[in-house]
Amino acid sequence: MRYVLDLGGLGQLLAALRQRGFRLIGPVVADGAICYGEITSAADLPAGWTDEQDGGTYRLKRRDDGALFGYNVGPQSPKKYLFPASATLWRSHPPGTADTDDEKPFAFIGVRSCELHAIAVQDRVFLGGQHPDPLYAARRDGAFIVAVNCGQAARTCFCVSMSAGPKADAGFDLALTELTGEGGHRFLAETGTPRGEEVIADTPGAQPASPRDATAADQIIERTAAQMGRAMPAVDLRDLLYGNLEHPRWDDVAARCLTCGNCTMACPTCFCFSVEDVTDLAGRAAERNRSWDSCFTLDHSYIHGGPVRTSARSRYRQWMTHKLATWTGQFGTSGCVGCGRCITWCPAGIDITEEVAAIAADT
Repeated sequence: MRYVLDLGGLGQLLAALRQRGFRLIGPVVADGAICYGEITSAADLPAGWTDEQDGGTYRLKRRDDGALFGYNVGPQSPKKYLFPASATLWRSHPPGTADTDDEKPFAFIGVRSCELHAIAVQDRVFLGGQHPDPLYAARRDGAFIVAVNCGQAARTCFCVSMSAGPKADAGFDLALTELTGEGGHRFLAETGTPRGEEVIADTPGAQPASPRDATAADQIIERTAAQMGRAMPAVDLRDLLYGNLEHPRWDDVAARCLTCGNCTMACPTCFCFSVEDVTDLAGRAAERNRSWDSCFTLDHSYIHGGPVRTSARSRYRQWMTHKLATWTGQFGTSGCVGCGRCITWCPAGIDITEEVAAIAADT
């Protein structure tokens, strides 16, 4: 079912979610970028802002309208909340003390299609198999997702070639398409779950969508799909990378790669972590902490006797081969959703699609 909301209706939608006890997480302008942060109303959204992205380049820019979601993906994704960069797995206490956890369920606002696919990937990683991750499961449980279909593509986007966008096709409770042209500023809303239907029913400003609005929304998505700045080569990535583990291109990219790990930190699907046990000075309390790690660090492959991957060449090859090839065998899908973050936030502007294309050109 499709509905139309004006700006007031969007505010009512957010209020309905807050009344249901959700903690609202949405896009905000912070530290020179559009990031995910806690919001209370539509007034907190980045009205009139967009961004320009390319390899190693990101900058905010003013739009000529008041669009709330007129930007591309920023440096963060819902991974920030579902799989936080630092978390305590367990803690022991002296007698008479205890932890308190009154965390509200999340309602994510403005999630893009590539991010929905990334959440689905991490669901398979952390919730699949015989031993689901309890911390991820607790944060994922009950999360409400309001997706937004992309109205523009960055020069680093390649979600179309990864079958991950720009239209949200699954994994959401509600999906919005922002319309700012003729007819006024409004949002076409599509329900994806019974919960989404319930929330939209509690939004007084929601009205049935007209065929004209539905057509306008479809045209925006088609236009965005045609704007992709990059594309992953249409080859069998698994066979290509497995068959070229000694290709000279790995040396070429290693000469440029700083092994800083920015790509893994910004990636919405990377899930490597390290675990550390800590005790207090008195020895009365202890805790186990988990923090993001990166396969670009030397210690990541450390085993008894030393690290396995000692060169930048081997570490970049490990990252890209796992992302595009090994991941398929492990989880049944690619580990890349075409969001382009690894290209934008690489200080050397290394482009994963360019690296694949260079290897493919020699086969």
